[in-house]
Amino acid sequence: MEDNKLTVRAVERALDIMLCFTESTELTLTEIASRVDLHKSTVHRLLASLEGKGFIMRDAATDKYRLGYRLWELSANLSQEGDPGIILLPEMERLRDLLGETISLYVQDGLERIRIQAVQSNHAIRRVAPVGARMPLYVGASSKVLVAFAEPAVQQQLLASADWPTGLDQQAFLQQLGDTKRAGFATSVEEREPGAAAVSAPIIDRGGRLVAALAVSGPANRLTLELMQEQAPLIMEAARRMGTMLR
Repeated sequence: MEDNKLTVRAVERALDIMLCFTESTELTLTEIASRVDLHKSTVHRLLASLEGKGFIMRDAATDKYRLGYRLWELSANLSQEGDPGIILLPEMERLRDLLGETISLYVQDGLERIRIQAVQSNHAIRRVAPVGARMPLYVGASSKVLVAFAEPAVQQQLLASADWPTGLDQQAFLQQLGDTKRAGFATSVEEREPGAAAVSAPIIDRGGRLVAALAVSGPANRLTLELMQEQAPLIMEAARRMGTMLR
């Protein structure tokens, strides 16, 4: 039994190391050890195993690590059937062409949201939206949508989370969730990032299940609150249409 626990722990640590590369393309041994909060000797052994299997590569010139080619082999076998990021991409591009701003898809993952697809604005000044970015569920237009239209347990877990920021008014947040549910969309102006604004609506599939949040984002001086409220019906209609494409 103890051996099984050690094996599971080693697997979890190896996965934690892999997840270090979601925001960085190259990292040193010291940087990885700091991020996973493990001794460098332990991290070095795990990196050696991952490197041996092709999941991690080490640059001999810089002594930095990066993801290996074996991941490309695995990703090639991912099924695109039912993937909202693939199915909805043409509709997202049409919405971008209509509104001129960056279009994103977000899904809930635990107490965070992840951008799973993005179509960048054609404006010279725009809000760049990297796919794979993680953000907290307690702030931002898409977070309000994902929590407001989710099962009640998600809201309860979020409010009880130890990561809930000190000083952030939970009652005000609950009020925003109620407003979002009634209106069918949410807006945010410089809530998560200075100078940025966003409007979001839920994508609900044919079975009535919340699949994702559709968001339009851009500079706050261009994407004003008044403009977002004007565009909200177009965005809600686009989200409704996208939902009919999913099951």
